Formats: sequence, structure tokens, C-alpha cells
Amino acid sequence: MNNKYYNWLDERYKLHSLTDYMSKKTVPVNKHSIWYYFGGISLFLFIVQLVTGVLLLFYYKAGENTSFESVKFIMTKVSFGWLIRSIHSWSANLMILAVFIHMFSVFFTKAYRKPRELTWISGFILLLLALVFGFSGYLLPWNELSFFATKVGTDMIGSVPGFGQQLMEIVRGGPDVTGSTLTRFFGLHVSILPLIFIVILSFHLIVIQIQGMSDPGEKSKKRKAMPFFPNFVLRDLLLWLVVLNILAILAVFFPMELGKKADAFASAPAGIKPEWYFLFMFQTLKYIPSQVLFLEGEFFGILMFSLAGLLWFLIPFWDIKTKNGYHNRFVNIIGLTVVIFIIIMTIIGHFI
Repeated sequence: MNNKYYNWLDERYKLHSLTDYMSKKTVPVNKHSIWYYFGGISLFLFIVQLVTGVLLLFYYKAGENTSFESVKFIMTKVSFGWLIRSIHSWSANLMILAVFIHMFSVFFTKAYRKPRELTWISGFILLLLALVFGFSGYLLPWNELSFFATKVGTDMIGSVPGFGQQLMEIVRGGPDVTGSTLTRFFGLHVSILPLIFIVILSFHLIVIQIQGMSDPGEKSKKRKAMPFFPNFVLRDLLLWLVVLNILAILAVFFPMELGKKADAFASAPAGIKPEWYFLFMFQTLKYIPSQVLFLEGEFFGILMFSLAGLLWFLIPFWDIKTKNGYHNRFVNIIGLTVVIFIIIMTIIGHFI
């Protein structure tokens, strides 16, 4: 019976070409193989985001007078609503962490080099979109912390000379963070960003399937590989189950709190901070003097982060192979410095 259905579909959609490809596709096996799974973990956490986000949309109502109340209703009245919201929030944080780990593993294994330049570029754009996802979603509960954190974050845009003030008002929907900001962020979070993210993610996955996974030891004569299906796929699925269990444990034992409703006329609470993935930038800007040469200190810091991000984005085009092969210690030192800097500044920003 199964063969009958398969033959019926194969006759119309040529499934044999896909099954032949899957049976021949392999994944390199080496000391770096563990890092291959973080791309799949990021994908799984994005799927969790989509599913839990759709469930929350059944009850969430965007608006200055409805957002906080609807989230409170989800957490107190809807069956397992508190669990769904906690899973949604924790999966967002873990997805960004997984994408960061995936990016740095690609960086240190030099998997961005020819012919995988577009894989790196699309992956970097996905990281930026994930950060915007987190920033826009943080405001949606419309509580005290999210309100003032968004205010601080958007104020940084206004520090850009010339067009900064206009750009800030476009983002906010006015000169201040109001209900207009909330509805803009809601539309961005649930419609525009998912559409763009899915398109770029599809391209990212397609080019990986075409080119295969990078093998740092590809010059070695003793290359090992495992079949993509079922060996690698089953390992990936097993890891997804592990991550799902971690999500459940975090959501149950460390549920997300709602706090107080946002009040534009109230004073900002002490020690207001952005989400952890922006902390290293936030903390660094604190150490920059108010004036650097002829530039405002905050703008100087944003400018430096922007230039560093651009160089990181374009690394496949300036970090080429050396005469001796793949190793380039200078680039590795840069990457290690960036990792240490992000970790230290994040810890300082969180605990001090």
C-alpha cells in the first residue's frame, strides 16, 4: 500500500530524485562535528517561536490599554497560558544564543570562505533579524521594564547626527514611546519580520544543501563522513528533544514574570537594562567619554560598533587563504578577542 502511494506521488512529482539525493548526501565527521548541530538547534527554536507565537496571538491584543491586560489574562486565565508565554520567551533567548554560537563556530572553522560567502552573509542577516525580533517583542507585554528599555534603546538612534531624530520618530511613531510605538513593533514582530526571516532562512538552507557542510579537514587524505539520512537527521532530532526538555524545565522552574504596567509619567526604575544580547554594547557605551574629538560619545560608540559589524559581515571578502593554506592567526585572534569582549562586557553589565 505504501509503495502504491509512493509510486502515485513519484509519477507526478518525481520524488525519486529527492530520495536519491538524500541517500547520497553526507556530513563530514571530524573533531568540529559537534558545531554542525547548532544550526539545526537554531532552526528548531525558531519553529518553537512560530508555534508558540501563533498560540499567543489567539488572546493577545495590541494596544496601550489592552496589551498588558491581555498578557495578564493569558498568564492567569488561559489554561497553560503562562507556560506558552514562558516557552516563547525562553526559546527567543536560547535561539539568539544558539545563533551566536553557530556564527562563531563558522568563523573559527573558516566555513565562510569560498565558495560559501553567501551562506555567511545570509546567516549574518538572520542574526540581525533575530536581534530585531527580540527588541520588537520585548515591548509587547507593555510593562514597566520593557517600556523604559525600549525608550533607552530608541534614544540611541536619536543620537545619530543629522537624520537620527527623524529616524527615531519613524521607529517610535512619534517623538516618544507611546501606543503608536507598540502597534508598530507588534506589526513588525508578527508579520514583517517573520516573512523576511523565512525567505532568507529558506535561501540559507538551500545553499547549504547545494554546497554541503564545510569540512575544516578537507585537505586530509583520511576524510570521514556519515550519511545525512538517517544518521545525521536522527542525531539532530534527538538533540531537538533534549533542547525541548531544557525549554520545558526553564519555563516551569523559571517562568517569565509580567511586572507592573507601563506608565509614561512614572520615573524609570533603577538599573534599567536591555536584554542580555545587547548588554555588551550598552555597557561599552557607558565607558566612552561624553565627547570624543568632535563627536558625541554615544554616537562615536555606535559608529564604531557599526563599522566593526560591517567588517565582520564582509569577512569572506577580506580574509582569504594564506600562502600556507587555511590558517590565519591574525583573524583567529580577532575572533577570540571579540568573544572574550562580549562575554566580559555582558557579565559586567548584568552583575555590576
